[in-house]
Amino acid sequence: MVFRQLFSRQATPVQASLSAVSQVLPADAQQRLSARVTDSERLHCGEIRLCVEAAMPPSYVERQAPARERALSLFGKLRVWDTEHNNGVLIYLLLQDHAIEIIADRGFNRHVPQAEWTRITQRMCEPLRQGKYEQALGIALNDVTTLLATHFPPNPHRPRLNELPDAPVILG
Repeated sequence: MVFRQLFSRQATPVQASLSAVSQVLPADAQQRLSARVTDSERLHCGEIRLCVEAAMPPSYVERQAPARERALSLFGKLRVWDTEHNNGVLIYLLLQDHAIEIIADRGFNRHVPQAEWTRITQRMCEPLRQGKYEQALGIALNDVTTLLATHFPPNPHRPRLNELPDAPVILG
């Protein structure tokens, strides 16, 4: 499942670079988000990856590829699709295009109606417009955690394997 939501910032647009991501999501915020992913994954057997990218690579820009295509590519490259229960989810934020993409693997997506993904991304938009990137990603994390805990609770008879890193992926 892929859902795209655009948000517009009232403030000055960020420049497309790795430092731009650090401006809106400093190292301490990245560490807090990583800890939140770790805490989330104790409540279910799914995997969550956060990815924040300043701007798409030139090869995507040259062919005017949509943010959705980039998010799908990263979903594969970051191996979010490769979880035991096919229940990984990528929350992708593209700063330059002001785009949000949430991609859930097939095992997870079959449990979640489109309206729910729409609700999550809409809840992210206002904090993003205000430049509160950590808060917006936290909203998505909380909502996705609730869905994963409902549909993929932890197995009390098997130790929890952390299949993917919990730290946000930051791309320039």
